[in-house]
Amino acid sequence: MVYFSDDALGALKAWLKIRAPEKERIFYTLSRDTMSYSAARGMFCKYLNKAGLSHKSDTLHCLRHSNTSSLLNAGIPLECLKELLGHNSVEVTRRYARLTNATREKEYFKAMSKIERG
Repeated sequence: MVYFSDDALGALKAWLKIRAPEKERIFYTLSRDTMSYSAARGMFCKYLNKAGLSHKSDTLHCLRHSNTSSLLNAGIPLECLKELLGHNSVEVTRRYARLTNATREKEYFKAMSKIERG
């Protein structure tokens, strides 16, 4: 199962209207019915350049880490992230996700408030 935003849904619907109807897969290249990692990376770099972000050293895998960290900092439980990412253990998910200082601070004061209230 894949969850995505309304923006992504709109982009997917627009793509489905113009994609080659004879292709079996949703995403493909002109020469193949599938898309290799290198082809996906090439497209990613092309759009980084188009957006004026070519100075960034981001990779497709960095997006996975960034998204995981964003979800964790927004409050999604680590166990839920584990399932969404398809990891076998929470320890692997922990390597992907990094808490921001703001999240650590918020959680610290939330816990201290509970302690102070008894």
